[in-house]
Amino acid sequence: MTVGELIETLGGRLAQGDQEWGIDGVSSREWAAPSDVTFAEDAAAASAALASYAGLVVLRAGCVANYPAEKNVVETDQPRLWFARAGQLLKPILPATGVHPSAVVGEFVQLAENITIGAGAVIENYVHIGLGTRVEAGAVIGQGTQIGEFCRIYPRVVIYPGTRIGNQVVVHAGAVLGADGFGYVRDSVTGAYTQFPQQGTLVIEDEVEIGANSTIDRGALRQTRIGRGTKIDNLVHVGHNCDIGEDVILVALTGISGSSTVGNGAVIAGQVGIGDHVKIGPGVILGGQAGVFSGSKVTNEGLKPGTVLYGTPARPLRQVLREQAVLARLAKRQKTGNRE
Repeated sequence: MTVGELIETLGGRLAQGDQEWGIDGVSSREWAAPSDVTFAEDAAAASAALASYAGLVVLRAGCVANYPAEKNVVETDQPRLWFARAGQLLKPILPATGVHPSAVVGEFVQLAENITIGAGAVIENYVHIGLGTRVEAGAVIGQGTQIGEFCRIYPRVVIYPGTRIGNQVVVHAGAVLGADGFGYVRDSVTGAYTQFPQQGTLVIEDEVEIGANSTIDRGALRQTRIGRGTKIDNLVHVGHNCDIGEDVILVALTGISGSSTVGNGAVIAGQVGIGDHVKIGPGVILGGQAGVFSGSKVTNEGLKPGTVLYGTPARPLRQVLREQAVLARLAKRQKTGNRE
């Protein structure tokens, strides 16, 4: 694409340079070539980017006083976002290869045009796969599953029967979608456990990305839902009957127990543990290793925007630090008292 075509699609202002300059990739400023775009978000980074070999530099207006005469420069309010979107536009499109001879395709399967079914993949009966979708080697797509357009299902993904997946969804290697939830009823006399019916569904909405080896259970008697645009890291578990809103971030090693809800735009950092029947409000940020007790409700009410909650139970960082300071003083006093 040319610089002008990128601006036409992504916005921004050509502060200096040639609209016809060709760009075919994105790169860090250290490795950029004349056909690459790089970005900067502050003055120091802008100076380094402008001194690089990059053919196009994206930055905020006013970062530096003067631009080198030979450099193509685009100004925008969100350089990192512009760069990321450029990366999507410039990413090479893999050619569709059809159905591999070693793949197993069941009866009454609907395959749209320009699809790829990789080596050893298994597509069970009554599956629908939309336009431009790729199902890669060794993946298993259960009976009655619906997969939308331009999705990418990486190798060895397992999708249980009846799962519904929207458009432009990415599921990375080893993920398991739609397995039975962990729900059992205990016999108070014998102590034996009987599985509670796990016959609901799993719905993955458009533009969701699910990391490698993550697991999302289907609903017990209803559905588990992952909202549009949500991004899930590797090794995340979402239990049955959960409702995860739109544009949520779930970072690695997070576990969400059954029947919990997470509001739109929430950020759940690494190793967070959320009990069952929890309600996480829109925009809530839970810091790494935070914990939320079963049945709790966590919101941003009364907090400044962007407040991060830490600890177990999760609470604002300033409160956590005050509590730790008090405990440290008490421990010091106790130690001093014992010596006396």
